[in-house]
Amino acid sequence: VQLQASGGGLVQPGGSLTLSCEVSGRADSRRDMAWFRQPPGMEREFVAHIKWASQNTAYADSVKGRFTISRDNAKNTMYLKMNGLKSEDTAVYYCAADPYVITSQRRSVQAYIYWGQGTLVTVSS
Repeated sequence: VQLQASGGGLVQPGGSLTLSCEVSGRADSRRDMAWFRQPPGMEREFVAHIKWASQNTAYADSVKGRFTISRDNAKNTMYLKMNGLKSEDTAVYYCAADPYVITSQRRSVQAYIYWGQGTLVTVSS
């Protein structure tokens, strides 16, 4: 499985941005997918998760109501639409995939075996 993240950039506070993660490889190798982020000088943290087949989703409390995770099966692409961006959303955003992640572990970095290269999102005026 290969993951290619894109869509990062500089955006003003309150603005919007949509990240994309193009996925290649066996479908049964990426039934669970997620977005994580790593703010400057901090550890990588969970942002959102999606079950590819059912499209069930989960979000970190810090982004709930502002971010939306989705996927397009025909394009083999996962998205993260980010609205109401804040300075604290500044980070390198990574997409991740795994053949299977149990529900209790979906927020854990260690649960995902495949990772994209990251895309930088900077929220600043």
